[in-house]
Order: sequence, then C-alpha cells, then structure tokens
Amino acid sequence: MRAALFGLIACSLTVAAAACSGSSTKNNGFPTNDGGNLLGSGSGSGGSGSGGGSSGSFGGDDGGSSSGAGNGCSGQATDYVYVLSAENDLYSFAPNLKQFTKIGPLACNTQLQPNSMAVDRNAVAYVNYVADDDSTGAIFQVSTQNASCTGPVLTMPTGWERVGMGYSTNNAGSTSETLYVAGVGAGAGSGAGLGLVDFGLKTVGPIGPFTGSLAGQNAELTGTGNGTLYGFFTTDPVEVAQIDKTNGSTQTPVPMTGVQTPEDWAFSFWGGHFYLYTSQGQGTGNGSNVTDYDPSTGSVNTTFMTGIGFDIVGAGVSTCAPVTQPQ
Repeated sequence: MRAALFGLIACSLTVAAAACSGSSTKNNGFPTNDGGNLLGSGSGSGGSGSGGGSSGSFGGDDGGSSSGAGNGCSGQATDYVYVLSAENDLYSFAPNLKQFTKIGPLACNTQLQPNSMAVDRNAVAYVNYVADDDSTGAIFQVSTQNASCTGPVLTMPTGWERVGMGYSTNNAGSTSETLYVAGVGAGAGSGAGLGLVDFGLKTVGPIGPFTGSLAGQNAELTGTGNGTLYGFFTTDPVEVAQIDKTNGSTQTPVPMTGVQTPEDWAFSFWGGHFYLYTSQGQGTGNGSNVTDYDPSTGSVNTTFMTGIGFDIVGAGVSTCAPVTQPQ
C-alpha cells in the first residue's frame, strides 16, 4: 500500500530510510477467538481450530504447504508470496531463500496507481488501483504467471477506494475463502475498518470497525489457510494484530519494535512467520526493507532483508501456502 499524496498515514513520518537493528518483543499473544487459530487449538466464529500446539505458539503438524491434491490448491505456484512494486512490476518471493524473482510489469489498462494486492487459492492476484486523491478505486485481476491483467473486475464503492487486502479461508482447512479489505482513510482515526469483497454483487460489504487502540487506524491484511486474518497497522510504532472476521475487533496488538512507520508498506504470512515490507517511498532509499516477525518466539528481525532495490506497495499469498516452516 502506498500513502496518497495528501497523506494517509495515521502517525508521524520520518524521511530517513536507514536499516534498523534487530529487536524482539515478549508480547506474542494474539487473541484466540477466531477458529483455526495458528496459535493453537480453539473454537469460535471461524470453526474449530486444529493447530495441534499450545496456545501462544505455532504448534503441531499443519501439513506444511497445502498444495497437495484434493484441497482446492493449484500446485507449486501457490507456495510463493507475490509482491507488487510502486513501479507496477510483479515479483514472486521465496522467504526461505530470501529471493525475489521478477515476473514482469502489470498490463492493466488504467491511469490509476497500484496500491495493494491479494492472491487466491489458484495463485490469481487481485490488485487495488487508486487515484492519487482517492477519488476513484478499482480491483483488477492479474495472472501471477505472466502479469497479464483483466478488468476492472470491481469498481470500489465510496469510502473503500483505497484498501488493504488479504484472503483467509472460511474455516481451518476449508477450501472456501473470502477476500477481506481494510478501508484506508486520510488522517488519524479515519480508517473504515474491515469489509469483505463480494464479486457476485460487485460491492464491498462492511463488517465492522477495528477496536481498542487500533480503532480508526489504517492496515494491510494477510490471511491463512487456518481461517485467521491479521493486520499490519501503521501506528507509531507499527503493530500487528489478529482481526476477528465477524466484527472487525482487534485485540492484543504486538508492537514491531524497530520498524519505522512507512510511506509504502505491505504484509504477508508464510511458513509460520509474518513479513512486513516497508519503505519511506520512492527516491528516499534503496527500496523496501523486509522484517521477519516470528510470533512463536516474539522475534522481530528488522535486518532480515534491507534495501532490496525496489519499493513494495502490495503483497499477496495464497491460503495454500505453508503454515509452518518447510524443512
């Protein structure tokens, strides 16, 4: 996601894009009210969890990659994270190899600017494009094989022009999934909260506001094959929190110590870890930094990758991607 020209981020920004040293936090407890929680077994609105570990850690054998036969996944392509640059280029990303591979420039026929991205179980990307002043927004469908583009498949309704995006399965182990969005507003406290995309009705259905200290804040989203949804919130310091998909509530946010509040940012989950992509915008450094957050230990590794050479504004990962680190 990238901030609009008139300033969308709900906190103060600094100009320098210097790499930060690694740090850690002991507060790694996400709420367990969403079924299929990666933090261990639990029940709730999302169904019955099957993490197999104790609450507060990634435990049990969740099967690694979900791209095996019979679960609606489309093969190896769903095992990657995909990222979108401010220059409108699509890349695949293998976090375990620390490797970005350029696929090509997006061929969407629009004068709007790329803002955010999500990827479904078939490794098909959906990209939010917006006008600089947020007067218009749309979602286009993009191939992760060659970056070809169709659409727009949805013209965004008023108040949802600029969004963060992420797919989450409807339940733990489900082959059905939903595209969730977080409405981004201009200024502190003006975010629209959580919604879901209904491609059949061609609209966004509001779910509810974020709560507590994250009420009204802006977020990027990432979901999992275990039915959970998380937000990367551009507070100061930035925070990660689990989101209740039934009402948008957010509890127990975890501060990402050492991560500078960004101008361009994106978020993904892969292999039991969260990856935060941050930069201060084009022309201010050597591209985005990638922070690795491991909630099982509370480690926030801000030096995982630094200055990758391009600015990331969107990231998407299939719910078929690994939920534990591949061996």
